[in-house]
Amino acid sequence: MPLRYLTAGESHGRGLSGILEGMPSGLPCDVAYIHRELKRRKLGYGRGARQKLEDDAVEILTGVRHGYTLGSPICLLVMNKDWRNWETIMSVSPLPEGTEVKRKVAIPRPGHADLVGGIKYDHSDMRNVLERSSARETTIRVAIATVARRFLEELGIHVASRVVRVGATFDPTPFTGHVGELNALVDESPLRVLGKDSEKSMVAQVEQCKKDGDTLGGVFEVFASGVPVGLGSYAQWDRRIEGKIGQQFLSLNAIKGVEVGLGFGAAVVQGSSAHDELEPGKYTGRPRYLTNRSGGIDGGMTTGQPIVVRAAMKPISTLMQPLRSVDLATNQPASAHIERSDICAVPAAAVIGESLLALVVAEEILEKFGGDSMGELKTRFEAWHSATRSE
Repeated sequence: MPLRYLTAGESHGRGLSGILEGMPSGLPCDVAYIHRELKRRKLGYGRGARQKLEDDAVEILTGVRHGYTLGSPICLLVMNKDWRNWETIMSVSPLPEGTEVKRKVAIPRPGHADLVGGIKYDHSDMRNVLERSSARETTIRVAIATVARRFLEELGIHVASRVVRVGATFDPTPFTGHVGELNALVDESPLRVLGKDSEKSMVAQVEQCKKDGDTLGGVFEVFASGVPVGLGSYAQWDRRIEGKIGQQFLSLNAIKGVEVGLGFGAAVVQGSSAHDELEPGKYTGRPRYLTNRSGGIDGGMTTGQPIVVRAAMKPISTLMQPLRSVDLATNQPASAHIERSDICAVPAAAVIGESLLALVVAEEILEKFGGDSMGELKTRFEAWHSATRSE
């Protein structure tokens, strides 16, 4: 069965829910593990007040018994603590006749889903758009993906991330360690970066944006190590694994660019500097790669090297010094609507990026190796991994 998921819920609604289907039975799964990743999603200097209001406590409603998955659909729930302040505004039931609808939104924010969503779904109150298009939805996506992350860890696959750019500041610090150790290093940084000098410059930029009522974007990098050879396929366009990665990352709020390996950098060098040369393997007789410029993917398939993905995040579209817009009720010039928001959410987006990559890799493993239980799948996975590794 393919791995698939759905999420539901509004930013200030009663809660967020998600269903994950296709996970084998026998996978260790507990609330504390999922909650740990949800807390990581709240990391980062420049986050808004919402992070302090919500504890993102998660409940497992179905699909798990006595700490192990059953093979049936897994349903997760995260209640919004701020709901108590929005019960009337976001009421599911009709309001009493004559009740004024509060917190209506008639002025769209440039760069947000407000305007186009209002046109598409015929909403005069764009609150109906922004509540679902909000990045708050990623809370439940991270919760769902954490089950996939736990699945990968059982197979020796680790996923981690770091921020490499905030605004004008790029962090050139190379990462040469084990992927499984990266998050412990960067989670201590206010902006999840390796370079201390870069960190200082980034923090200063965030501070200046806060004073200016502006926002900042950036670039983050996500790694997956221990990935076996041959996930994905060149046989059809929709089976190429980098296509699935691109779709997942571009589905994340504010992401406008995705690259694998050298990415756009491969367009400005010669072929001799773009591709990964090979040498004979030391033990198995299979060739091994001398570099990883391809980012762990060639021809739509994994090479067995770490997958390396970078994503570019635009600045958040809610500015405390709002941009010019139009009041749709009067068709007159107006300042854009202001909704509680972050100044910079790149560190959080990096953590979410880990979740998105975990979902893709988990799906491809299930596609290739199958199995209704972890024991069945592990046997196939380990046999393939042992037969195809180059070391």
